[in-house]
Amino acid sequence: MKLVATIVFAIAVSFFGPLKSSTAQAPNFIVFLADDLGWGDLACYGHPLIQTPHLDQFAKEGMRFTQAYSACGVCSPSRSSILTGRTPYRNGVWRWIPGGSDVHLRESEITVAELLRPRGYQTMHAGKWHLNGKFNDPAQPQPGDHGYDWWFATQNNAAPSHKNPANFVRNGEEVGRLEGFSAPLVAEEAIAWLENERDTEQPFFMTVWTHEPHLPIESDPEFMKLYSDLDDPDLRQHHGNVTQLDHAFGKLMKALDKNGLRENTFVIFTSDNGPEGRSGTRGRTRGSTGGLRGRKRDDHEGGIRVPAIVRWPGKVQAGAECPIPIIGSDIFSTVLDIANVPLPTDRTIDGVSILPTFSQQPLHRGVPLFWRTHIAPPASHAAMRIDNWKIIANEDLTKFQLYDIESDWKEQVDLAVSHPEKLAEMKAKFMEVWNGIEAEGPSECWNNAPPERTNRKRQSANLPPEQDQTGDWDVVKGGRVSASEFGYVLDAGAGEAFAVIELDEPIESSATYRLKYRAATDDVTKNACFCFGSTAENNKLFKAGTMIGMNCHGVFAGGWGNVRSGTLEKATFEPTSVFELEVTLDLVGRQAKVKIGQTTMEHPLPSTLEKVTHIGIYSKATKSEFTRPQKIR
Repeated sequence: MKLVATIVFAIAVSFFGPLKSSTAQAPNFIVFLADDLGWGDLACYGHPLIQTPHLDQFAKEGMRFTQAYSACGVCSPSRSSILTGRTPYRNGVWRWIPGGSDVHLRESEITVAELLRPRGYQTMHAGKWHLNGKFNDPAQPQPGDHGYDWWFATQNNAAPSHKNPANFVRNGEEVGRLEGFSAPLVAEEAIAWLENERDTEQPFFMTVWTHEPHLPIESDPEFMKLYSDLDDPDLRQHHGNVTQLDHAFGKLMKALDKNGLRENTFVIFTSDNGPEGRSGTRGRTRGSTGGLRGRKRDDHEGGIRVPAIVRWPGKVQAGAECPIPIIGSDIFSTVLDIANVPLPTDRTIDGVSILPTFSQQPLHRGVPLFWRTHIAPPASHAAMRIDNWKIIANEDLTKFQLYDIESDWKEQVDLAVSHPEKLAEMKAKFMEVWNGIEAEGPSECWNNAPPERTNRKRQSANLPPEQDQTGDWDVVKGGRVSASEFGYVLDAGAGEAFAVIELDEPIESSATYRLKYRAATDDVTKNACFCFGSTAENNKLFKAGTMIGMNCHGVFAGGWGNVRSGTLEKATFEPTSVFELEVTLDLVGRQAKVKIGQTTMEHPLPSTLEKVTHIGIYSKATKSEFTRPQKIR
């Protein structure tokens, strides 16, 4: 279908010249997306402590939507809907995308950037991408294949954290380690493109998608100082991270003013889903739902209702507030409406243009607001809203909840029993929408059950050979090993790394090893593991150790993506602690028996592991120090 669309536009260009009638007056577009920013995380949305002066000013200059939604309760699906105007299970990006995954925004999908380019628009993306598993790999479409002339992006999160990220790629070329913090770096790239790379005679479309305030959170001390009266350092980190995001947004808006672009640029600011954190009271994930029920991953309001502010001078009333519900997929249709580009007619477009809301007029939708989140709590797997009524379905579609959102925006009173007729009406429409999406979407992809609920082992990309500066290891992959007073430093950079020795005598019955380890960095990402297996391949090595940033010890098989499907035990410790691990590899009893401090764990070993030939050390996106593993029996 993408080829057909391209041919149609090519024919039009050949007959009529570049489709840029009055491009000098054509509006510009910026879609600025925050990551895991909750509905209540901005001062202009009522947060009592977080300082967001630039976004507060932006709200005074534009329209603030009080019932804006992301298209999904998690990141990748939400982003796919912004670019395609289609609900995630329809466009194929049905889940958040781990690195190396086969899930991706398919070439057959048509993005707003692709539709604007033949009309003379220059297109640019800066920041988080998260629309393919095989990033910067010709095996899957990259940002440039989806309509972007210039892109500066990461597959998922900034790594090893927001501070000094090392995993950005610019137009297919790895950038390397950058100095600074992620959101300002992303804004600076966007500004540099605006001022130095684009043709100033042509209109532009930009997507600027920051990593803040998604984990791993790391905030500039300059912004953390604003919250110095808070005793909780994690709270200071989170609040500083939102202010860091606000600062980056402000830099970009100032650049528009400097370059005379404010008046002719449509800017929308929003978030990809609700705030992270099961409770929002521990760790650095302290986002606020503003009192809404649920959080990220949930199809209750707290997981999907997000801030949204639009500024378009002369077209949007300054300081206005709009209660009309809108959703992320509406951005696609709105941009095309403003640019006078027709919507594709060969597929269902779920989003609608929100232009009527600028004069407080209602929207008329062919498809109701609909959500389906693959890792939502079982009782709130999917939802649909029509007017003020919202129905929520469990994952088996056997139990339904019903809420009047206007009078019960916290979803505290389930009306399913007291309003049977309305429930029946909403359920019938819900099933109609559900079945339509099932019929149109690439359902063959959905059979890949999410790893969070299965024991299917996820594969990491093969790690490249790296450097052993000590000469003590037989195989080092993904990183660099150097000597230290503690023993060894394993630097994994932004990925996974291990160093192993090949045993003179393979373990075929039982053996016990001991080693110590600790974090060797102040960055938020900290972990260290003993590893073992029958070959020196990351996907076939077992890891046992401490996920310091996750406050737990654990054992898992294969790459880091399998951590949560392994054996995990929560623990209390200082991040700077020295940990002592003792592990017994019992191939007869098929168990790895692990003791770390006062924590003991047993993890099953598969029958396919007939012998252990390699042991060593492992870390992910961090620097860790280890002693050499010693066999004690």
